[in-house]
Amino acid sequence: MYTGILPIIPSAAKLSGPESAVQVAALGGGHGLAASLSALRLITGNITAVVTVADDGGSSGRLREELGVLPPGDLRMALAALCDDTDWGRTWRDVMQHRFTSREGISGSLDNHALGNLLIVTLWELLGDTVAGLRWAGALLGARGEVLPMASVPLTIEGRAKDNGVPGPLITGQSVLAKAGELDYVQLMPQDAPACAEAVEAIHNADWVVLGPGSWYTSVLPHLLLPEMRDALCTTKAKRLLTMNLDVNDAEAAGMNAADHLHVIARYAPGFTVDVVLADPRSIADVDEFRAAAAMMGAQVVFGMVEGTAGKAVHDPLRLAASYRDIFGGY
Repeated sequence: MYTGILPIIPSAAKLSGPESAVQVAALGGGHGLAASLSALRLITGNITAVVTVADDGGSSGRLREELGVLPPGDLRMALAALCDDTDWGRTWRDVMQHRFTSREGISGSLDNHALGNLLIVTLWELLGDTVAGLRWAGALLGARGEVLPMASVPLTIEGRAKDNGVPGPLITGQSVLAKAGELDYVQLMPQDAPACAEAVEAIHNADWVVLGPGSWYTSVLPHLLLPEMRDALCTTKAKRLLTMNLDVNDAEAAGMNAADHLHVIARYAPGFTVDVVLADPRSIADVDEFRAAAAMMGAQVVFGMVEGTAGKAVHDPLRLAASYRDIFGGY
C-alpha cells in the first residue's frame, strides 16, 4: 500500500455530471498546464494535453542538448498531473517527479535529473516515436487523458525584455527569457516548425480548448506563434476558454495588468477569438478595463474564486474544476 505524504486530489466522481463526456484539448506548459490538468481530470477523462517544447534549462535542457530530443520536463509534469487517483497512479506520479541528488561533494551525471524525464526519453529511443512513447508512459501511470508535444521538433524562444521602458538586446532561450523581466517581444525558432499532427487533430476534435494558465510569453503564447497550431486554434469549431493567471505580475509580466495579458494575445494572434475568459476576481485590478479587453476578443468574462487557501498564487484543483464544469455546462 502506498503511504506517500502528498495530498490526495478529490476523485473525479465528486464533480461528475453531463460535462464528464466533454472532449477537452488543454494547452500550455509547466506548472500552469499542470494546474489546469489537475482540475480537468476531476470532471472528464477525455483530455488531450498539448505541451510546449521550448524548455532549455535543468534536466530537460541537458537531455535536449546531449541527445537531441524534445525537452521532456513539461511533458512529464502533464503526465503526472493526469495520473489516476489510486495507489498505483499516485505512486507512479511520485516516481515520475522524483529527482536524483548526488551526495555531498559529488557532482554526479544523474544529479537533478527527474526520473520521469529519463523514462520518457528511454521510451522514445526504444519506440522511435515521441507520440507512441508518451502514450506508453500514460498507460503506465493510468493517466486520465493523453499528452502530446506542441511541435515535432525542439523549439527555441527568442525575445527582448524592457530596460527602463526600452526594448533590450535579443535574448535566446526560455530559461533565460523567463527571468529577464517584462518582455516586449518573443518569437519561436524555427518559425515554420511542424506542429505535432496529433495535437492539431485533437484541437479540431475538441468540444473545448483550454489555454492557460501559465507563464504568458513562454508557455501560453507559443501555441499561437507556431503557424500550424495557430491556424488550428483559429479555425477549430471547439469553444475556447482562456484561463488567467492568479499572479499577473510574475517575472516575465512585470508591470502588466490582466487586460495587458489579453492585449498580448490579440497582438500576436489577431485572428484568435475566445468564448470565455476565466479569472479570479482578486487578480483583476480594473474590472471594466479587463471586460473591455475580453470583449475585443469576443469573450465573456467569468469570475471564479479559484485560488487556493494557502496564501500562494496557486490554483486550487477542486475550485478550478468546479468553474470549468460550470462553464462547460453553461456555454
